[in-house]
Amino acid sequence: MVYYLPIALAIVANVFYHICQKSMPQQINPMAALLVTYITAAILCSLLLVFDLKGQALMAEMGKINWAPIALGFAIFGLELGFFLAYRVGWNISLGALIANIAVSVLLIPIGVAVYKETISTTTALGIILCIAGLILINR
Repeated sequence: MVYYLPIALAIVANVFYHICQKSMPQQINPMAALLVTYITAAILCSLLLVFDLKGQALMAEMGKINWAPIALGFAIFGLELGFFLAYRVGWNISLGALIANIAVSVLLIPIGVAVYKETISTTTALGIILCIAGLILINR
């Protein structure tokens, strides 16, 4: 059960994420919307960090940071802005997320195999082919 909780959180948050993105006021500046988004996220992270440190020093935790959290910040910014602008120009909530997520998944396969030494089973390969076929059909 514990194995599925993080994925369930990611799924629920992702659904809510797309609903919020699609519900952004048409006239709001994307940077203003993202600023409020990130301030809210920073407040939540700060509150949770205080409870999660359990006596550890904040500076000691910050010393463990490498390039990845900074690069992730850039990636999240691009992700947020991309969906914000996609929905603003008229992408459907049902198709925009589907196309983006299938494309990302397919692009991550060679990275998973080459960099992280993951293996692809025959069943998984068939699923990948079906996803690519679905992506082609959706975009016709």
